[in-house]
Amino acid sequence: MHLPLDSNDLAAIWLTLELASLTTLVLLLLGTPLAWWLAHTRSRLKGPISAVIALPLVLPPTVLGFYLLVALGPNGPIGALTEQLGLGTLAFSFSGLVIGSVCYSLPFVVQPIQNAFEAIGRRPLEVAATLGASPLDRFFTVALPLAGPGIITASVLGFAHTLGEFGVVLMIGGNIPEQTRVVSVQIFNHVEAMDYASAHWLSGGVLVCSFLILLLLNRRGHWRVMPGSGQ
Repeated sequence: MHLPLDSNDLAAIWLTLELASLTTLVLLLLGTPLAWWLAHTRSRLKGPISAVIALPLVLPPTVLGFYLLVALGPNGPIGALTEQLGLGTLAFSFSGLVIGSVCYSLPFVVQPIQNAFEAIGRRPLEVAATLGASPLDRFFTVALPLAGPGIITASVLGFAHTLGEFGVVLMIGGNIPEQTRVVSVQIFNHVEAMDYASAHWLSGGVLVCSFLILLLLNRRGHWRVMPGSGQ
């Protein structure tokens, strides 16, 4: 059976997988220490920072995408800096897509890991300290292994959430073939062209992939560490 997908569709699929993988990696590197800090700090900044992280949960994606476009554009603070450094502007580039995706999926990674760290409690860390473990040792040998389920959930949710992005990636990346045109944008293109067969194949693929991801999380019993679920 011939699939009604052309080279542009395949390029969009590959670009989306690349974007989701890189975004998830960046989110884990940035989100894990941030979640650790949020789980243990008593700073007054915890509330405002937590609110900023959670903004993508309630903010329309186009609003977030618009302000990122302004910031990364040639007249924005970040865009002006990258221009002076000879890097050009990040808007309408794959790098811009990564930045936008990281901002948009941040709560789906930080909150599950934070909940997992909070669920550990202080007792295991205190026991490790009495055995002579340094703070860094306690983090890598005690906290991270015990928070493993939350980190797995965060990774899967971050990846899945990035797969379905539309508003943010369209605003900041546009619709450039093989550079910023991801699957969600390609589906939109097919619908505009009334090519419903190709739109069905791409949409169905995303639907099945998302369902399997959620089914996997459900079977592993990781729903308790999803954003906003608490402990």
